[in-house]
Amino acid sequence: AYKADFMLFITEDFTSEYRIEEFNWLFAAERADSAGVNIINASVGYNLFDDAAMNYTSADIDGKTAIVTQAALKAISKGIVVLCSAGNEGSNSWQFVTPPADAAGILAVGSITTQFSKSNFSSVGPSADGRVKPDVVALGSSTAVIKANGSIGSNSGTSFASPLVASLVAGVWQAYPSLTAKNIYEAIIRSANQYATPDNQKGYGVPHFDAV
Repeated sequence: AYKADFMLFITEDFTSEYRIEEFNWLFAAERADSAGVNIINASVGYNLFDDAAMNYTSADIDGKTAIVTQAALKAISKGIVVLCSAGNEGSNSWQFVTPPADAAGILAVGSITTQFSKSNFSSVGPSADGRVKPDVVALGSSTAVIKANGSIGSNSGTSFASPLVASLVAGVWQAYPSLTAKNIYEAIIRSANQYATPDNQKGYGVPHFDAV
């Protein structure tokens, strides 16, 4: 995103999976807010944990139960545009988006292929309370990435689709600085190619720079 400044937070513990990571995300969002961050893009999703007693069920994907979802809602209420990967559960038994993608007002981004079809792995909706999910989609199958060694390659996942929409959000906000976070969210949704006929595979569809 042109002239953007970045803060990077690692909230995951890759050696295990416990709810403490959701609180880590909350702390990171608080720190970002205190520094004046306008946009948060997150590449996390929680449903199953190493301690099964912590697991979420599909009924918990209601936009208010998961700790990380509550944290995202608080960030949104502070005037931050929050985006997140919808999740890569589409081809397994869970299928649904994973928190915080279930939050209302978050831009949960699913994945499509270069042929504009839904990537098999991309998580679907609806949320437990019947809202359309994901919100929008972007290229997440064989997306161009810069690898850790500096070379250019490709990778797949909703974590590679969400940053593409985040860059669009940044560009829109730079062009129209008087808009609020809610205005930005609505503009992205309304620009998408399925806005009039959303579904729970690709949400409102692919956002479009010119339409915004």
